[in-house]
Amino acid sequence: MASQFPSDNPGAMPPPPPPPSSGLPPAAGGMVDRIKRIVMSPKTEWPAIEAEPMTLNSIMIGWVLPLAAIGPVAGVIRNLIFPMTVFGVSFRVPLIGSIVQAALAIGLTMLGVWLWSLVLDALAPNFKGTKNPIAALKLVAFSATAAWLCGIFQLTWVTAPLAILGLYSAYLFWVGVPVMMKVPDDQRPVYVVVAVLVGIVVNFVVAAVAAALAGMMFVMTPGAGLTTPGGSVTIGGTTIDTGKLEAQAATLKAASDKMQASMADGGQKAVDPAALQNLLPASIAGWNRTSVESQGAGAAGLNGSNAKAEFQAGDQNFSLSVTDMGAMGSIATLGGAVNASSSKQTATGYEKTEMQGGNMVSEEWDNQSKSGSYSVMVASRFAVEAKGSAPSMDVLKSAVGATDLGRVQALAK
Repeated sequence: MASQFPSDNPGAMPPPPPPPSSGLPPAAGGMVDRIKRIVMSPKTEWPAIEAEPMTLNSIMIGWVLPLAAIGPVAGVIRNLIFPMTVFGVSFRVPLIGSIVQAALAIGLTMLGVWLWSLVLDALAPNFKGTKNPIAALKLVAFSATAAWLCGIFQLTWVTAPLAILGLYSAYLFWVGVPVMMKVPDDQRPVYVVVAVLVGIVVNFVVAAVAAALAGMMFVMTPGAGLTTPGGSVTIGGTTIDTGKLEAQAATLKAASDKMQASMADGGQKAVDPAALQNLLPASIAGWNRTSVESQGAGAAGLNGSNAKAEFQAGDQNFSLSVTDMGAMGSIATLGGAVNASSSKQTATGYEKTEMQGGNMVSEEWDNQSKSGSYSVMVASRFAVEAKGSAPSMDVLKSAVGATDLGRVQALAK
């Protein structure tokens, strides 16, 4: 009988079949060793990661999913074992709520990783880099390793603050940029800054969309008893209007399209910093203006400008600023899309955010330190903010009003 495995040596044993794929990114020594190498010696490990063939699925399922789950799973365990104590009263977070929260956190993390990698890939040519979607995904996924590992500190309420050690991921990202995206050293600082800003925006967008989707889920869940169609739902202290969901979705899409179109056209031209500086009042009753400054910058279609003045009266002082966020300001439209509002009372003050006349307004005040902030997002583009110490919140509100928000609105035309 003829052999099923032809060979130059008829007596030789047939070669064993290749082992089934585990879905993990290839790495000598396995995932644990790769973690050690990327954390301890990133300068030598990034080239190895860049050279290895990987796919979107192998990265997302084999690397991002298990690592991104560390923090949320640790949080579920913590909620089961250690009660939360507030003002001397202890209580445990419900198991189902903890699991749902963890699952949502993992899913949002994976979505954010993918979206951020798409933007980093699109930005690379603007900084003399090379477009490569898999390389961009590798950069985001492997640089976040330190932050995800520090999620283990969520096991207890005492160790939770140690998660800040995950900021080491910023260094991993810095080292990986020239290797993965081929961005030259002279362009790397600006690319990294823009990348971080975009990452913040991506997280903001994902969180806003998630809140909207959560609202829809509660509306459509029989017997939830939280809201009715056209009503509202409160999640984590934030109230979201669930009425007219189709119109809200259209607004979300319009905000995203506006930002993308602006970047494609080279960026929305920011207002001259000098024009913003002219909006700042020369004086406010009872307060002396001690300094004023303005500046502008732009990169990869993300343009902006800012003007800020400092005011002082006795031992109290606050800053008053006007910032043109350009296309980035379109993200504020998301707040209007879901008509989001939040309110929180603290032991010595309060925090709240709400939509007023189509503008997002945020304020925060502490009665003990007599300090806080008051900001208005005008025309989904200009942020006007007063921040610092003052006799009352009314002073900060008056300072913002002194910039003449009507003139600010006119600059958007």
